[in-house]
Amino acid sequence: MYPLVPFFVYNRDVAGRACSLGARLPPVPMPTTVHYLGHATLMLQVDGVNILTDPVLGDRVLHLRRRHISGQAWMSGLPQPDLILLSHLHTDHLHIPTLRRLPRNIPIIVPRGTAPWLRRVIHQPLWELSPGEQSVFSGLTIVATLAAHLSNLAPALLNLVQGYIIQGSTTIYFPGDTDIFPQMRDIGDVGLDVALMPVWGWGPTLGPGHLNPMRAAQALEMLRPRVAIPIHWAAFRPVGRVWERMAYLHEPGPEFQRLAARVAPETEVHVLPPGASFTLV
Repeated sequence: MYPLVPFFVYNRDVAGRACSLGARLPPVPMPTTVHYLGHATLMLQVDGVNILTDPVLGDRVLHLRRRHISGQAWMSGLPQPDLILLSHLHTDHLHIPTLRRLPRNIPIIVPRGTAPWLRRVIHQPLWELSPGEQSVFSGLTIVATLAAHLSNLAPALLNLVQGYIIQGSTTIYFPGDTDIFPQMRDIGDVGLDVALMPVWGWGPTLGPGHLNPMRAAQALEMLRPRVAIPIHWAAFRPVGRVWERMAYLHEPGPEFQRLAARVAPETEVHVLPPGASFTLV
């Protein structure tokens, strides 16, 4: 289980000083809206707080190209984020140029152990959490969760991975990038309103530590959310228009919806193309 804390939650900054992201205030019930900006980048509006996840808003990331309108253009129609959640340091989730374009006063919650390196390249305040730890921000409780996205070949810094639970008047699970892991049942026990489910990646094949449509549907049996939204698909492709004909750019979201209807029929699935939004009612 991931329990709530009673009043304040303290972290330690990279200098070892005790800090808090904010006092625990009663959440102000407001409509919860999910804006899917592509891949693992979402703007979550919960109780009046704007939370940006794994922001990658550029049109190019190494050899990848964005398939739709610029992520920066989408952001121009949304309010500035109040908080950023960073799940890990892989280049399709951590985009330094994006973070450098965002205001310097926006706090970023990051996996514990990544702040010393990140502080060399970005200027926002960084707050470290490990899976199972939590912080309070503007009345919301942010809980770091486990993620199964490890590689024996990656440097240790790139294996610092996690997801997040956002708890206010509604509860959202953002896994970052993960495969199924047993503790998903504990996350489900929190009582999820929305689960943002990665269902693919940026290429035609998937390596270990990812969910495909079937695995994501099976994960819903453990998480038991009211609503699930497929993410981590359809936003980027390698260089070359020939990739547009590849099935992996078009099928994972609808396939996940079909499989979820069979495996977890109590969960309502909404497939959002990049740039679309969903408001929980």
